[in-house]
Amino acid sequence: MSRRTVMRAFVLLLMASCLCGMRLAAQDDAPSVAEAARRARQHKQDSSKPAHVIDNDTLAPASSNAAPTQTNPAQPVPTPANDANSAVAPGNGTDADKSGASEAKKGEIETLKRQIAEKKASIDLQQREMALAQDSFYSNPDHEHDKTGKEKLDAMKSDLAQAQSELADLQAKLAALGPEAEAKSSEPEPSKP
Repeated sequence: MSRRTVMRAFVLLLMASCLCGMRLAAQDDAPSVAEAARRARQHKQDSSKPAHVIDNDTLAPASSNAAPTQTNPAQPVPTPANDANSAVAPGNGTDADKSGASEAKKGEIETLKRQIAEKKASIDLQQREMALAQDSFYSNPDHEHDKTGKEKLDAMKSDLAQAQSELADLQAKLAALGPEAEAKSSEPEPSKP
């Protein structure tokens, strides 16, 4: 055999052994991308479902929502019989009704404030998502012909407008509760240590 043929055989043998070695090393050491994605998805599902714990913090909003509906029917309707009873005993629960009504109003104010804060956060997120979608849409050189992108932007704009109108409605409800709600909402919340 000639020297040239031996060199070619040697180079081919060397390349084949390197290729097989790299293939085995890749299979043993690094997991596949699909397997890594499966593990990440499984870990995310496990961590996103913590056990639901019921405590005073989770029960307080529910009881404050129920309070306004229960106090309104409990208020006595002024009738001649009720007026006669109140004339006999002027302090039989009118203070309790007033304090109950004010507590219900405070609970409703706090609920509205919480809903307004959540709606503002939602609107902020929608605005950011829409800005990203607009950047993506307009960075396409052929965006004039991209009908699906335009429809997506229009849908996002209408969703944002609807969320903003819902926020305005919530703020109007809060303002309708009186000057107490406006004074409380204008005060900054104290920072928690």
